[in-house]
Amino acid sequence: MDKITINTDYIKLNQVLKLSCIVGQGSDAKILISMGQVKVNGVTAHETRKKVYANDVVEAEGSKPFMVVHNE
Repeated sequence: MDKITINTDYIKLNQVLKLSCIVGQGSDAKILISMGQVKVNGVTAHETRKKVYANDVVEAEGSKPFMVVHNE
């Protein structure tokens, strides 16, 4: 499983999608999320600014899932 490393306590879902290169812009993330095509820990996400924490797994339709990890 691919990983996204963060240096903070959490990261917003739209930022995660940009860092993982699933989308190119925040507006693209908003569309993907509003269409119900993004899950966090297996639950469909509906908020673009949802907080994603270390060990959360993010899945976007058509992409491999990845885990958010904290830089130690």
